[in-house]
This record gives sequence, structure tokens and C-alpha cells, in this order.
Amino acid sequence: MQELHDAPLAPLTTFRLGGPATRLVTATTDAEVVEAVRAADESGTPLLVIGGGSNLVIGDRGFEGTALRIATTGFHLDGTRLELAAGENWSDAVARSVEAGLAGIECLAGIPGSAGATPIQNVGAYGQEVCDTITEVVAYDRTTGETVTLTAAECAFRYRNSTFKDQPDRYVVLRVRFALEDAGGLSAPVKYPETARALGVGAGDRVPAAAARETVLRLRAGKGMVLDPTDHDTWSAGSFFHNPILSDEAYAAFLTRVQDRLGPETAPPAYPAGDGRTKTSAAWLIDKAGFTKGYGTGPARISTKHTLALTNRGEATTEDLLALAREVVAGVHAAFGVTLVNEPVTVGVSI
Repeated sequence: MQELHDAPLAPLTTFRLGGPATRLVTATTDAEVVEAVRAADESGTPLLVIGGGSNLVIGDRGFEGTALRIATTGFHLDGTRLELAAGENWSDAVARSVEAGLAGIECLAGIPGSAGATPIQNVGAYGQEVCDTITEVVAYDRTTGETVTLTAAECAFRYRNSTFKDQPDRYVVLRVRFALEDAGGLSAPVKYPETARALGVGAGDRVPAAAARETVLRLRAGKGMVLDPTDHDTWSAGSFFHNPILSDEAYAAFLTRVQDRLGPETAPPAYPAGDGRTKTSAAWLIDKAGFTKGYGTGPARISTKHTLALTNRGEATTEDLLALAREVVAGVHAAFGVTLVNEPVTVGVSI
């Protein structure tokens, strides 16, 4: 294991923000991950686990404790069964699965970060979620001190959530296992309307998996959602806020606010979310509340390509970013009575 002291954490995040860690440990095997976690727990040292750093907002003061960077590698394919080490680059793993002619995660191309992070918030985009294909997650259980294997049911997946997010201090993901599909080189049925339109097919159709992946990458790049060190629109955590899910009562009140503000003919985006709930679009809310693409005059601004991404224009601090996030949350609530919730994990700070 590599160990550094007073180590900068900003370079390990896609925001490129945050102060140093007292101690930074880089683990390249599962055994090293477990050893580092056990050492921190036994000594009572605060622990911050870092994968690809694409979902982290670290305070300017940094982290007083041990930051553990998981840099494990491993891509193992057995027929349609795929096992990934937690430290594997997710976007690269998607590309390799498509090259192998397998379907199931091709529309999750271009999502930054590591494989181990995907089950934590049930990563999803363009009509696919990892819960559609995950069969098991191998993790170190900090409560029992043992390595355990959780079934998909035990992961309790739902929209951008899981048992790992419910109990953030309990599990450290080591490996993720998937059941993909051999559809003769074709994708899974295309579900997302934007993807279907871009591909020129109907919902439920299949296309070459490589074409689905390439289309998603193009769509994501157009929104600044594919990492590019030269493009400050990608110095972000991607979608900064969850799409709100509202009860019937809350949605009715929201609809009234929308029509009062924007006119009686205005219909906000609405998608059934089960259990009498409706999901609406955080990006739409932000835009209609007056926070358009490129909003801001300081070093932290809304992306020029997508209203759901808050970005570091190169000279920002974490406090700059948080000030913008708080302004957006307050503005959306004032306009529509809906409170946006941040997707990225905050370390030493809060929105």
C-alpha cells in the first residue's frame, strides 16, 4: 500500500475541489482494502473511501483522518457473467462488455467513477440502472469484521439508493457481479425516449450494442457529462441534484405552483414512480426557476451545457460551489415548493 501524509484530495475528485487528508492510503488489492479499513476502525480513525471521486464534494479544510483510495483492478468475464473489482474504471468496463458482444450496461457508458461506486447509489442513465444486471456485491462488513456477499435483493436497490447508501459506514464494496445478456451483439431493448430518437428506433427496439453505447456517449458529451480535462463543464459531479419524487398530494400542490407561475397550459415533466408517486425533472425545475445554462458570475457556475450540473470553472473553492448550490435550492423551493436534494456525498460540509 502507498501511504502519503497531508495529501491533496482535490486531484482525486472530478470537481477538483477540497483540502488535504491527514493520511492517504492507496490500496491495490482487496486484502489491502480490508487491512486499511480494519486499521482505521481499530484505532478509531475517521475513514473516507474514495473510488473515482466523481460523486464527492470535499470541504476546503480537507479530511482529518484516513482517506482510502481504492485502486483495485479486475475484469473477469465468464460467458455472460461479469465480475469487476471495485477500483475498475466503470466507463472502460462498459466498453469492454460491449466489445464482448454483451448487453445490459451499454447505456451506462461514459459515467465517470469506479465500478465499486455503481451499486451504492444504483447508478442509472438513459433507461438502464445497474440494479437491472447486478446479481451480487462482495463487500467488507465493518460491523462484523467479515467479507460478505450480498444478493441483489439484499442490496435493496431503488431509485439512486441502496442498502449501502442507507448504511454508509457499514460496507466497503470490494467486487460487483453482473448477469449480462448475449443478444447476438444487439443491445437490451431501448427504453429511453431521447436515446430511441437519436438512434431512429422505437421504444423496445434493439440496436447494435456498440451503436447504443456510441449514441449515449455522444448525448452525454453534448451535456458536458463525459470527462474532459480541457472542458470546465465537465469539472463537476454530473447531475448535482436528484430528480424529485413526489406523493400525489405533493405533486398536486407542485402542479398548482407551476401553473400559477408559468401558465395554466404548462405541464411539467412527470413520470410514474410507483406507490402513488410521481418523479419530475430537477433540470426542468432549475431552468424554470431562472437558473439557466451558464448561470453565475463567480468561479462556480451552472454548466453551459446542462442545468443539472454545477461546475468549477477552474478557480473555485468548495465554498463557492456550496454557495451556488444553496442559491439554486432556495430558488427552486421559492418558485415551486420543491426541495432539491444533492446527489454527491458531502465531506465535512453540507448544502
